[in-house]
Amino acid sequence: MKAAILAFAAIAVISIAAWYGLHEIGFSSAQATSSPDVRLD
Repeated sequence: MKAAILAFAAIAVISIAAWYGLHEIGFSSAQATSSPDVRLD
């Protein structure tokens, strides 16, 4: 049980860090899949 809780906590920390990290370097899905002809509001 202790290992499962530790694994869930690790998943949460890794996913939050990845979300912030990818947004900081500008790798969002909106920026990756848009072209100059696409208007993002």
